Amino acid sequence: MKYLPNLLTLANLFCGCIAIAFIMNAQPFWADFQNGSYWAVFGTEQMYLGSIFIAVAAVCDLLDGAVARGLKIFSPIGKDLDSLADLVSFGVAPSMILFKLLWAAFMSEEKALDVSMLAMAPAFLFACFGALRLARFNISAPQKGGFTGMPIPAAGIFVATLPLIAWYNPYGLGVYLQNKWVIYIVIAVLCWLMVSRIPFFKLMPAKWKLAYTWPQLVLVAVTLAAIPFLKIAAIPLAFIVYILLSLVYRRPAEEQAT
Repeated sequence: MKYLPNLLTLANLFCGCIAIAFIMNAQPFWADFQNGSYWAVFGTEQMYLGSIFIAVAAVCDLLDGAVARGLKIFSPIGKDLDSLADLVSFGVAPSMILFKLLWAAFMSEEKALDVSMLAMAPAFLFACFGALRLARFNISAPQKGGFTGMPIPAAGIFVATLPLIAWYNPYGLGVYLQNKWVIYIVIAVLCWLMVSRIPFFKLMPAKWKLAYTWPQLVLVAVTLAAIPFLKIAAIPLAFIVYILLSLVYRRPAEEQAT
């Protein structure tokens, strides 16, 4: 049983590698954006499965920490291994998604054949800032109730929803993902959030008391209420609500003292 947390971490890494393989092999498809125009979108089944495997990696990432705490197991190797796995699953794999989305956006332009590959290079800033976020976390003092800067899994899961939004196009949001400037802005905002000094609360509360759990309860309630109306777009909404709740949430005094 003592190896179970590390096995779950390796499962996280394994799923991240599979996600990268699917994303790299994504083939173009044509999508109708309800106004009679068709756009070439790089993704279809491969990009979809890449997003799914990032989600599975997130489940493994959540479980490895929970199992380690439940079994009272801690090892420096496990901590470093977790960061390495997170960088692949929630840093490199989402960067590949952003790369493909930028590629699709440029390929829809009139002078697509003249576009330099360097125009897609900003996609990999996401992985670089994610690595910086993880490195800073590893040398920081443990924070029982939250994080400084957005956790890379949260940012990675947000990016993983973008191909699904491009495919299902809820409320016409997929059209905006055909705009290179929108994607550049998404990259810049996510990079800044990961290395910012904004205190983000943990999804698993330190104690099961209302003073500790109310932001998690609000986040879950808003997300569940939005799913019937927004479908897949409920996940980006949850991401925005998570940011707003983190800005207003203040940890109880007894938790700050620990």
